[in-house]
Amino acid sequence: MPKPIDEDIRAKVIAAVATGVSAREAARRLGVSVSSAIKWAQRWRQSGSYAAQTPRAQPRSPLHPQADWLLEVARTQPGVTLDAVRRQLQARGVRVATSSVWRFYRRHGVSLRAAAGD
Repeated sequence: MPKPIDEDIRAKVIAAVATGVSAREAARRLGVSVSSAIKWAQRWRQSGSYAAQTPRAQPRSPLHPQADWLLEVARTQPGVTLDAVRRQLQARGVRVATSSVWRFYRRHGVSLRAAAGD
């Protein structure tokens, strides 16, 4: 994700827009992208703020609340397969793909078999 533009540049764009200069012209004068200047001006007009928006939080895995249980399964059920874990999750009301289970265990450094016979 790119780094937000400094507040002083944003303030200069908004100051120019406040005096009647178009966002496009302010962008050209200050060397920022036109789309950014337009978005800042729109936000300023709507909310009174031109500050950088906070980045949206990454969506959490639906398996995050099940982490302790999943790690316990891997520890106490030697030889359990990813598909078997997925079926156990489904019985607990958590519907995910086998690939999601695999990614969870990979993030936690646990290796399980994909299916019986693999």
